[in-house]
Amino acid sequence: MFSTVNEFCAAHRISRSLLYRLVKEGRGPRLTKINNSTRISIEAAAEWRERMERESEAIELAPRDGAKRTAAL
Repeated sequence: MFSTVNEFCAAHRISRSLLYRLVKEGRGPRLTKINNSTRISIEAAAEWRERMERESEAIELAPRDGAKRTAAL
């Protein structure tokens, strides 16, 4: 099953311009061309969400101002 770009953006509360910027940076979901339209599979959307969550966790754990931080186990 596939979502249109507009459906994906609405579901994830992002703009089309942000989506295409992320794709250009190599950080967006995999896009699939079907005839003349661009679609995003449910699997690609799920993989993208997981990757974004991992990235945000890495940012939260990154040291700030030279101080070391460790994740609580």
